[in-house]
Amino acid sequence: MATLLTSLQNPRIKNLLKLQNRRYRDAQQKTVVEGIREIGCVLHSGLLPQEAYVCPELLTDAAGTAVYQQLQALAKTAELALFTVTPELFAKAAYRGQSGGILLVIPYLSHSLASLTLPHAPLLLIIDGSEKPGNLGAILRTADAAGIDAVIVTSQPGSGTDIHNPNVVRASLGALFTLPVVEATPAELFAWLRHQQIQIAVLTPEGERPYAQTNLQGRLALVMGSEAHGVQPQWLAEADLRLKIPMFGTVDSLNLSVATAVVVFEAIRQRQKGG
Repeated sequence: MATLLTSLQNPRIKNLLKLQNRRYRDAQQKTVVEGIREIGCVLHSGLLPQEAYVCPELLTDAAGTAVYQQLQALAKTAELALFTVTPELFAKAAYRGQSGGILLVIPYLSHSLASLTLPHAPLLLIIDGSEKPGNLGAILRTADAAGIDAVIVTSQPGSGTDIHNPNVVRASLGALFTLPVVEATPAELFAWLRHQQIQIAVLTPEGERPYAQTNLQGRLALVMGSEAHGVQPQWLAEADLRLKIPMFGTVDSLNLSVATAVVVFEAIRQRQKGG
């Protein structure tokens, strides 16, 4: 049975609003998911939500109603706190206008390098220093569509892209929950990649050869850097391959998510052709 909440002063609602801030998310190791499609991905992945907030007045389609029914069933058998809220409270808590009437609070993802199970010839995607949550979310959608084995986002203590930012979840359309996404420092990654005998292919404007003229099969990690600064220097030092995307116009760079899609699907094309 869901509990009705009506006041902004309710401790649950106050904490839900705090989770809009990364400092509070990191301290509690929790984040917020909104959107019926995204919430469906959470439930399909088997990740257990800790709290669910539902505005019945905003459940306007069959998909939203079905998700609510799943949450009601889950609340009876698991440690899920289920609440209903007024439209006014929901509008305060939601990041976007069209959220479908349901918000989840979930624990941070627990994937790690050690937990990854890789095939014989894995294709990994490493995102080094992406500044924009929307870009990272779009990259995760590409990775999911292409069947990438894992996405690894480089991080440093107190900095780096927040993979649990609700805008990452939103832009990924829930792909954050459909494939392994790991955070690791460059130093951890270098050691792990060498131990796994995975070749490092770095995309950089100063690359020595075009990506489409390079063998992208085998055990490979594609490394993409930020639009503003590119990859960190240590990646260039560690790279087995330094690749470039040929540019023929006046503009000298592509959006990071677009550049990633171009290279990822070339790698997939080669692997399908070679297989």
